[in-house]
Amino acid sequence: MQNFRVHDLDGLLTVLKAEGVTLVGEPESYDYGKFAWILDPEGNKIELWQPNDNIFL
Repeated sequence: MQNFRVHDLDGLLTVLKAEGVTLVGEPESYDYGKFAWILDPEGNKIELWQPNDNIFL
């Protein structure tokens, strides 16, 4: 699985859904950030992470 850090997860998911990208499960939120998973065209799972940078300061 590949992992990508993103700036605006909700906005990105809106764009990806409109383009027909498959979302795996539901996005999840934790104190340290938000996560979502998508499938690439070959069926590989990709994790998207929007960190809560305040936790890491």
